[in-house]
Amino acid sequence: MANKGILVVAVAQRGALPPATYELVTAGRKLADALKEPLAAVVLSDKASALSADLAARGVDKVYSVEHPSLAGFTEEVYAKAAAQVALKEGFGKVLLASNVAGRALSARLAVLLKAGLAADVSDIAADGKVSRPYYSGNLVAEVEFKSPVAVMTLAPMSFPRAEAGAAKAEIVPVAFDPGAAKTAFVSFLPETSNEIDMGSAERIVAGGRGLGSADGFKPLFELAHSLGAAVGASRAAVDSGWIPYKYQVGLTGKSVRPKLYIAVAISGQIQHLAGMSSSGTIVAINTDKDCPLMQMANVSVQGEYSELIPLITAEVKKRRGASAVAA
Repeated sequence: MANKGILVVAVAQRGALPPATYELVTAGRKLADALKEPLAAVVLSDKASALSADLAARGVDKVYSVEHPSLAGFTEEVYAKAAAQVALKEGFGKVLLASNVAGRALSARLAVLLKAGLAADVSDIAADGKVSRPYYSGNLVAEVEFKSPVAVMTLAPMSFPRAEAGAAKAEIVPVAFDPGAAKTAFVSFLPETSNEIDMGSAERIVAGGRGLGSADGFKPLFELAHSLGAAVGASRAAVDSGWIPYKYQVGLTGKSVRPKLYIAVAISGQIQHLAGMSSSGTIVAINTDKDCPLMQMANVSVQGEYSELIPLITAEVKKRRGASAVAA
């Protein structure tokens, strides 16, 4: 019997489903409709029953709820076994995961357990099941065709819209799971003290570069980001200068992002940085040098001192958002 159907693997993080999960649903729905096959999701968590109801309202045909204490913390071995159990029993032909730390780690193990082909960082899926994925920092896009009966793929962040909740509710099927003896165990999770938005799933990013001059230059950028509900990013030059931690770095040696809005402040736009953000929806560049690469490629370029412009922009954003809140 041929493998049919699309399975979205929903990996809970700290008791909640990450936004990337809803992007998987949109991609899965598009593929399922094109192939005329069912779309299902499997929720893996020690609180799966509570999270399954949310996913059941976002356009899937069925939700498999795998709830077990062993799924309280993420371990590749146990999570892969749980996801593979559902995929094998139900005979799914395509398995979708988010291209984040957990998804990438899990996809490799799943591919082995399912004897499947694997494609990472997929940016588009054709109606015939072929996928597109970037190479060499996006300078080359390749079309990948699976020859195996089962295909496992991780989807690049922000490649698809997030599925909205609707009135229809999919069937939720509880799944019994026995992890058995595992070679690895979850020990603990130490959260960051900051409440900053993760760049990988951010729809808006405000990034700063060498032109900020010091660590203090990031203070107005954080304020603007907070007013916009945006994440904060940085160029390699700013990180190498010690002004901001490496986790904020965007570029070839940092994170690749594709938000709807990318505001580059005092970033000249070296090729290493452009490789990590050139796929953004709308790019706004603020710089004193009108001829720098980022100012040339941006959708909106503003020449001027960031120290004067950013506080004015932040004040206007707060004013307009305040007015919207009052009107609402």
